[in-house]
Amino acid sequence: MTKPFLIYLYSFCVFLVVSMFLNTLTPKFYVALTGTSSLISGLILIFEWWYFRKYGTSFIEQVSVSHLRPLLGGVDSSSPSNSNASNGEADSSRQSVSECKVWRNPLNLFRGAEYNRYTWVTGREPLTYYDMNLSAQDHQTFFTCDSDHLRPADAIMQKAWRERNPQARISAAHEALELEDCATAYILLAEEEATTIMEAERLFKQALKAGEGCYRRSQQLQHHGTQYEAQHRRDTNVLVYIKRRLAMCSRKLGRTREAVKMMRDLMKEFPLLSMFNIHENLLESLLELQNYADVQAVLAKYDDISLPKSATICYTAALLKARAVSDKFSPEAASRRGLSTAEMNAVEAIHRAVEFNPHVPKYLLEMKSLILPPEHILKRGDSEAIAYAFFHLQHWKRVEGALNLLHCTWEGTVFHEVSVYPKKELPFFILFTAGLCSFTAMLALLTHQFPELMGVFAKAFLSTLFAPLNFIMEKVESILPSSLWHQLTRI
Repeated sequence: MTKPFLIYLYSFCVFLVVSMFLNTLTPKFYVALTGTSSLISGLILIFEWWYFRKYGTSFIEQVSVSHLRPLLGGVDSSSPSNSNASNGEADSSRQSVSECKVWRNPLNLFRGAEYNRYTWVTGREPLTYYDMNLSAQDHQTFFTCDSDHLRPADAIMQKAWRERNPQARISAAHEALELEDCATAYILLAEEEATTIMEAERLFKQALKAGEGCYRRSQQLQHHGTQYEAQHRRDTNVLVYIKRRLAMCSRKLGRTREAVKMMRDLMKEFPLLSMFNIHENLLESLLELQNYADVQAVLAKYDDISLPKSATICYTAALLKARAVSDKFSPEAASRRGLSTAEMNAVEAIHRAVEFNPHVPKYLLEMKSLILPPEHILKRGDSEAIAYAFFHLQHWKRVEGALNLLHCTWEGTVFHEVSVYPKKELPFFILFTAGLCSFTAMLALLTHQFPELMGVFAKAFLSTLFAPLNFIMEKVESILPSSLWHQLTRI
């Protein structure tokens, strides 16, 4: 006999043994089987729910994406690529950024100097764990690279960005600075250890000195290999981040003109890094200076159909249109004579802004209380409305009649439901495990109450499941000689 035929005969014998075993099963076996399955699926569901509440993601999904997908040759499309900071890959950067649902807040506060003040006064945490976890992912993406092991301080900081304990991160940053002037270590201390904006600015200036040196060195070597290119991208990200935060320090310390100049210089030096949304910082600073002509010029450049919209863009455009007519606007007069061209333009701009994010007017009109803005925002969501109104409410109040025009226009705008940050949808595996647990628990209960009937159903289900295989076996029986078939059944 040939080898394939022997394998086939062996498989057939195994099938006969399994069939005989299933025919001898008692109802007690089905009760034990369904009960055990329900218990195991219930334990998995409890663990998955605990892990989701603590870390904001599914354990099974995280393991499959982080460990199994790379082994199978897959690519995690959800993780941001370091190539986003490359000047030569601006198109792919814009495409990948525009597909993101959650964005880093361009005007996020300093943890040590601002967010911690809320904790000291109220004893409550101003940031959610989910928000801080996203920031940790951002830090690892933009401030680390594969060549960090070549520089001891960077190797320490690579571990520091993964630390969940703030004191552990700060201690690691001090340890890195004992080895050399490390720009990312200064960044961490400025963000989390500094208790005042002036102290944060001092640390960022030290980070700038160290970051510029690293940037110049990696710039000369960037074309010598992929490793040097990755290092140059990281050094570019670090330098842009430092300069942007220094400009924000100047803005918070009242040196608004200096902040505007720093932001303009940064946008000229790195014009392709639009993912940092530095123009939103610039718009807020220009509004503080009441330099509305320059605000309009910035809007003309960034309020483009090819660029992703934001509440800052839409509502700033509406504010400028409203400024032209709001001081003399009267709802009663407008209803009698109709809207003028300028008033119509203002109303349309407000409608456009409200359609983009309908949550903002309630905060601008102080119908909802403001809280500290998060470090990440969901476009068109409540978190973006909080982040916008927190900084721009004063600019609307400064323009006479602007809030009145917004209120009159907003009342007539059609609203639609928009998701609220940081609402987290249940992962698929939690829903799947919950369904599996419920199904097996129901089977266990029915099998315990009606063991005979459920045994009949189980045998009928198994016979239906194995029907195609039984059909093949019958065909084989009709083809094989009767003597050979008799020997096989004896086996």
